[in-house]
Amino acid sequence: MAQNSSSGGRTRADIGVIGGSGFYSFLKGVTEVTVETPYGSPSDSLFLGDVGGRRVAFLPRHGREHHLPPHKINYRANLWALASVGARQVLGPCAVGGLRAQYGPGTLLVPDQLVDRTKSRAQSYFDGEERADGQVPNVVHVTFADPYCPVGRKAAVGTARQAGWDAVDGGTLVVVEGPRFSTRAESLWHAAQGWSVVGMTGHPEAVLARELGLCYTSMTLVTDLDAGADTGEGVSHEEVLEVFASNVGRLRDVLFDVIGALPDTADRDCLCTNPLGGQEPGITLP
Repeated sequence: MAQNSSSGGRTRADIGVIGGSGFYSFLKGVTEVTVETPYGSPSDSLFLGDVGGRRVAFLPRHGREHHLPPHKINYRANLWALASVGARQVLGPCAVGGLRAQYGPGTLLVPDQLVDRTKSRAQSYFDGEERADGQVPNVVHVTFADPYCPVGRKAAVGTARQAGWDAVDGGTLVVVEGPRFSTRAESLWHAAQGWSVVGMTGHPEAVLARELGLCYTSMTLVTDLDAGADTGEGVSHEEVLEVFASNVGRLRDVLFDVIGALPDTADRDCLCTNPLGGQEPGITLP
């Protein structure tokens, strides 16, 4: 259930963005909406505002104070909250490490594939376990061969290139548990598999979005060469923050342009819209 924590605001959105406070903090007339879900509270309130004529719900992935480590984020509540206010297309910008020398700091890569190397995250709504509200989901198997929305990916790559940022079209994002960075051996192994970038937050966002029938597009910003792709001291948190801070304005501008380039919700016609293929979920979906 969504509750408006400011007066007079609109509490519906067409598009969701999961990212940091830098993406919405400068907007005027932002409506803060508190949402509770059958899976508990999301990372923070939703912050609703208008971008390019579109109504957008922003959700700070790690909380507005960045107090949630990657493995403690309530991903199920986050995606449910966005869907509950009407969002059917979701953009998920995130910081990653490059696994190839050509993907150095400042690279924008829009992945088309995903590898899950997390260990402890709840990554399905359809686990057959009774929820706090008494509803029991069926066990449902969702096709996930292509984890990202092809329409959203095309919009992201095309928009970035129009803005002069030569985005990499496709690649594999491998998601690790965190919050530590990879060892040099792990990084070398990831690179040897042919994967492109490594991060900590891109999963299970994508699969949860798919289960809810949402279009999900990842936009990864390379902040460092991962340990095995570099000969230096390895990745540091300070290095990541410095590179991200120097690119966040550029990423925000491109992200806002992508929002305007996404199709109207009523015009969605992609693989994301019918994920259950006739299977009964057993629960009421948002």
